[in-house]
Amino acid sequence: MPLDAKAIMDLLPHRYPFLLVDRVTDFEAGQSITALKNVSMNELHFLGHFPGEPVMPGVLILEGMAQAGVLLACLSHPELKGKVAYFAGMDKVRFRRIVYPGDQLIYRLTMLRQKGKIIKMAGQAFVDGQLVTEAELMASYL
Repeated sequence: MPLDAKAIMDLLPHRYPFLLVDRVTDFEAGQSITALKNVSMNELHFLGHFPGEPVMPGVLILEGMAQAGVLLACLSHPELKGKVAYFAGMDKVRFRRIVYPGDQLIYRLTMLRQKGKIIKMAGQAFVDGQLVTEAELMASYL
């Protein structure tokens, strides 16, 4: 069930330059999602992070993972469409490799639990099959 950028924007409130998911490539309702982000030198954060050594900010990798997780929740529970999810927590965050312009981030998230308006997911981000970031993410719907 691939989703392109237009379908993603129908589900998420984020827009450029803060929409950090370009495509959903795989999805299993209530279980998992795989999505990708093409990292481009044209992104605004590379103007200052860092001049002469462009590095994707780790917090934006986490944000992209969180956006993919919200897509998992929305696709699994259509009644959440149009509601905004907010970060509620991050645990076990590890950055394992630097992400550069030209890389393609692959986000893989697995639902750990959903109780009421709170969701918790395990997330990983990969570049060329190598783990670059991992975390447990929690979000709350208002």
